Amino acid sequence: MTATRTTSHPMPSVDGILQGRIVLITGAASGLGAATARVLAAAGMRVVVADLTESGARAVTDEIAATGGESLPLELDVSDEASGAAAVAATVDEFGGLDVLVNNAGTDVTKPLDEMTPDEFDRVLRVNLHGPALMTRAALPALRRSDAPHVVNVTSTAAKRAWPEASAYHASKWGLLGLSHALHAELRPAGIKVTAIVAGGMRTPFILERFPDVDPGVLQDPVNVAATIRFVIALPAETVIPEVMVLPMRETSWP
Repeated sequence: MTATRTTSHPMPSVDGILQGRIVLITGAASGLGAATARVLAAAGMRVVVADLTESGARAVTDEIAATGGESLPLELDVSDEASGAAAVAATVDEFGGLDVLVNNAGTDVTKPLDEMTPDEFDRVLRVNLHGPALMTRAALPALRRSDAPHVVNVTSTAAKRAWPEASAYHASKWGLLGLSHALHAELRPAGIKVTAIVAGGMRTPFILERFPDVDPGVLQDPVNVAATIRFVIALPAETVIPEVMVLPMRETSWP
């Protein structure tokens, strides 16, 4: 019997791979969005920092500029189709294209269903679910022209299990995970990668400001999730990760 010889290759380093690529990040003025903007700028990407307020976005781009990175602050409401289209157009005008869209913007209303108004419920779905759909749709023409197109949707362990007083949030995040897998199947023939980042609890204002009694020790640094996003988008063209879960070691919302 003749032995089969296999040739092993070292894992490619992300250093230099992302240099010059263009990324648009929604909800990027704080928390995971800001961490992702800093991490990707440090990897050499040209970063569009988009948020509801341009002043918040500008604070992050000022940090990036201070370290020699390229970035653009934008005001963006992901739930508004015209605002999303304008953000993509501004990105292309400034940098000449778009390679990666990170749908990170999110919101929540923590109330029992019978105390939540229909408008509150709809607002959560508009931002967390309709927003990524609208942004992806707006970005597709530019992504189709990219050599390394990728859509990253930031979902949550709220897409895997449920807890009380978060019905709208769970509905939106379960929906976003389903949307991600549907787009992965739909856009693969065009060479566009789609990845869902299932993030566990992070030390961000989204949790800490709303739930001040939470022990920060059970949460993770958002930089760790941002590093996972960097890894996913730096993979070779022949490989895609459709879904990855990133948990703190003491995660309480997932086994």
